[in-house]
This record gives sequence, structure tokens and C-alpha cells, in this order.
Amino acid sequence: MRYLAIDLGDKRTGLAVGDVILRMAAPLDVLEIPIDRNKGQDLLAALRKVIDEHNPAGVVVGLPLNMDGTEGPRAKSVRAFIDRLAPARPTPIHWQDERLTTAQADWQMARSGLTHAQKKSKRDALAAAALLQDFLNTQAR
Repeated sequence: MRYLAIDLGDKRTGLAVGDVILRMAAPLDVLEIPIDRNKGQDLLAALRKVIDEHNPAGVVVGLPLNMDGTEGPRAKSVRAFIDRLAPARPTPIHWQDERLTTAQADWQMARSGLTHAQKKSKRDALAAAALLQDFLNTQAR
């Protein structure tokens, strides 16, 4: 079963794909579409296109929880945005804690030799892969 991960951001949205049998996640792409452009319609259309192209068994969405595990305003806005995506396709949506996934992506790239701009362009896809890997590891248990 293939899964698609979405790490929703204000300016960039990271995407990753993974397989529950292989238990591997890989960065896919970064959509550089601000969430507030056209009331989010451009980003929703791009996400629907990616979902249609990859036909995943489920979509794993990063939920930005507070460090104490509670949901704050950002988590609520991510849920509201993804609720707008869900009616377009009956693909199950799974929520995954995304705390520290961006930091994990930064650690991965720390000694990569990439420039700041190159790191910035890859960071969100790597964070999406990290949250998807956490999800796949949980599914394997």
C-alpha cells in the first residue's frame, strides 16, 4: 500500500511517498504555492492533482502539535484546510505528529554541502518523508 504525505506550510508544502510493505518513505516534491493564494484553491488543485497521479491508499498529513502534545491554532488551521481537500476524493486521511520533522530534515542536510537556497528547496519534502516514515513505522507495529 502506497501513501502520500503532505507537510503543509504557509509558503511551501512538502510531499513524500512511501510504501507500508517496504516501510520506506522518500521525498517527492515541494509545492511552492502559498496557502493564502486564491483562498487556497491553487494549492488544493495542485494537491488533488498529485493525489490523482499517485493514487495512494491513504494520505498522511503532518499535524503541527505543540511540544506538550496539544493542538494549537496552527493545527486547527491545517485540519480546516485538509477538510477542504477531503471531499474531492474518498482517500482516507491519516494525521501524524510532525513535531521536529523540519529539524530532522535540517540535521540530514547539515553536512551535505548544499547552499542555503538548495537546502530550503528540499527541506519541506524531507520533513514530509520524515513524518511519513514515522507513520509507516507505527503501521508496522
